[in-house]
Amino acid sequence: MSESTTPAAGARIVLKDVTKTYPGQVIPAVESFSMDIAPGELIMFVGPSGCGKTTTMKMINRIIEPSSGSITIDGEDVLSLNPNELRRRIGYVIQQIGLFPHMTIAENISVVPKLLGWDKKRTRDRVEELLAVVELDPKTFASRYPRQLSGGQQQRVGVARALAADPPVMLMDEPFGATDPITREKLQSEFLRLQEKLSKTIVFVTHDFDEAVRLGDRIAVLSERSQIEQFDTPANILANPANDYVSQFVGHGAALKRLGLIPVGHAALGPAGGQTAMTIGVDDSLRDALDALVLSGGLPVSVLDRNGSSVGTIDIERISAVLGAEILPPALAGGVRP
Repeated sequence: MSESTTPAAGARIVLKDVTKTYPGQVIPAVESFSMDIAPGELIMFVGPSGCGKTTTMKMINRIIEPSSGSITIDGEDVLSLNPNELRRRIGYVIQQIGLFPHMTIAENISVVPKLLGWDKKRTRDRVEELLAVVELDPKTFASRYPRQLSGGQQQRVGVARALAADPPVMLMDEPFGATDPITREKLQSEFLRLQEKLSKTIVFVTHDFDEAVRLGDRIAVLSERSQIEQFDTPANILANPANDYVSQFVGHGAALKRLGLIPVGHAALGPAGGQTAMTIGVDDSLRDALDALVLSGGLPVSVLDRNGSSVGTIDIERISAVLGAEILPPALAGGVRP
């Protein structure tokens, strides 16, 4: 595999007792924040506005300088590095995207490679490779300007630009927050596909708990001064919120959110065959299966493998058994009970 197509592995990030106190402020914006992030993990910071989640993330690449504490990336102290050099080694994606309007898409993506002294061929090849990765045809989009792209397309270019120098670490500050719900869902799906392929270490700030559940390997629920109320997998947070504060973030419908994390294939399927009104893929979520069951009027749904062959059926009871509790009231579930 060529140099440009071999992705850098994710790096371990360790924050220890990191504090940020702004001049003239008595109360720190971030106080004694500690976290160990494994290589290739996608970590979600979720919390209310002003809680310090973005400040904490920005201290990793020293856009904001810590007042005290230590931050290391693969054992290297970030405070010992030149800030500009550090930022070139960390991909950064923000909600406003920040594309240069006077530059073409190709020029926008090649900014950091040029700063790093890459030659023209290597830079051009990387731009074409990344545009293909984010599903924007290089022949169509490389020579366009940001104003000629939709918001969703611009956001994809922002992700491509952050990946240009193949950094092991990416920081993402509500990158999909400014898009409409349909575009946001599509971008989230594409982002998960990319991460599965690239395995970067990612710190992702969001105020949207549902987005955190969908994307994160682990979620840090933060309160004032970036205090960690719970740091765990989405499934564990949904099943066992640590306290009332976390429960408020989980909100209503925790069982339905948990279903979105579980593939259909994890359920004990019924026998294949027979007439069913709807079909669902074995790799789809149980939340998708529940949607299909509602559309089918409660009739069992046929489950198909990746080749399109039926491998069984699923119904309300089999979905409920996965969670260990009923997920629909008896009045609605009654139509499928024997």
